[in-house]
Amino acid sequence: MTRVYVCNCFGVTEAQVAKHAEGGACTPRQIASACKAGTDCGSCVRRIQALLGRGACPRREPADQGEPMLTGLAATALAARAELEDAA
Repeated sequence: MTRVYVCNCFGVTEAQVAKHAEGGACTPRQIASACKAGTDCGSCVRRIQALLGRGACPRREPADQGEPMLTGLAATALAARAELEDAA
């Protein structure tokens, strides 16, 4: 299998980016946190964006899917508040 390097500065391959994306890293910044790709010269950031846009990232946030975010956050906050009140 041929290794295709995305980040030459840190030797990060397409397969590594895909692995981090499967683990939940869905933005170039999250990929950088996981493996440093894109943090030196920055020439690979567009390539990382392209890989993430081609389905390397299986999970998408509700906002990326067009779902209202505040509704979900409000429900989560209310549930957490109820748990705290029940515990007290």
